[in-house]
Amino acid sequence: MQLKKGDGWKAFYDEENERYFGEYGGIQLYNLYELTKEMYDLLGPDTTESEASKIMYEGRHLYMSVDDRCGPPYTVVFDDEYEKLCPWANVVKSGKVWPDALTDAAVELFASEENNREQRRKKRRQKQKNEKE
Repeated sequence: MQLKKGDGWKAFYDEENERYFGEYGGIQLYNLYELTKEMYDLLGPDTTESEASKIMYEGRHLYMSVDDRCGPPYTVVFDDEYEKLCPWANVVKSGKVWPDALTDAAVELFASEENNREQRRKKRRQKQKNEKE
C-alpha cells in the first residue's frame, strides 16, 4: 500500500486491488471514502484538511461518525466492508450505528450519497433474496 498523509487526513492506494481510499477528521466528525485515481493524485503533503475533505467528499462514502454536540453521537456505515477495505484506518466510533433502513433512506434522499446508491440497492436485493429462500 502507498500512503499519503497531511494534517487531519490520510489517503491510501491499495496496489493489490487497484483501489484508492481516504480518511479525514477526528473525534467530532470522522469520514472514510473510496476515491478515484484522479482524486488521490490531487492530494499532496501541502494539502490542508479542508482541501482534502473537499476532494474526498466527491468520492464514495464508506463510513461516517459524528459527535458534534448538536445532538446525540451517531455512526453511519455506508459499506459494511469498510474495515476490510481500509484496515489501515484509525476508525472513530460514536454513539449508535444507524440501522440499514435509515442508511438506505439517507442514501436515496441525499444527493451527496449518490455514489452509494448502486452498492446499497444491490445489498438490499441480496438481503431480500436471502429472506425468500
